[in-house]
Amino acid sequence: MKTNYLAVVVAAVAYWVLGFLWYGVLFNKAWMALEHMTVEQAKSASPVIPFIVSFLLELLVAYCLAQICIWRNANTASRGASIGVLIWVGFVGPIALMTYMFEMRPKTLFAINEFYPLAGLILMGAILGAWKKKAA
Repeated sequence: MKTNYLAVVVAAVAYWVLGFLWYGVLFNKAWMALEHMTVEQAKSASPVIPFIVSFLLELLVAYCLAQICIWRNANTASRGASIGVLIWVGFVGPIALMTYMFEMRPKTLFAINEFYPLAGLILMGAILGAWKKKAA
């Protein structure tokens, strides 16, 4: 299997849109309260650079996840999604939880901030696993 670059871009866009929905719609108020952020503070920050950098980083994550999917022959949506779960359970979740415990941060904030990459890795893995590259 070869890298499907279109699937990588689509997976990154999907993760980016998920971030908007996650923090902009679903958990906006709870997240802002837990971060002790006011609406005025949020509006005063320029989102351009963080949005650009986050998208570039999401491209990197999608590319790396695509490589792992190729190595593990994750060529279905469920196999790709399971790779996303494995990466989160084995790396992202435990590393973040250690930080949250030592910083004595709220469990709810952990759930909001860290279940987002879990959902994102599942979404990206499903896209990357399911997307079949057409033969040339």
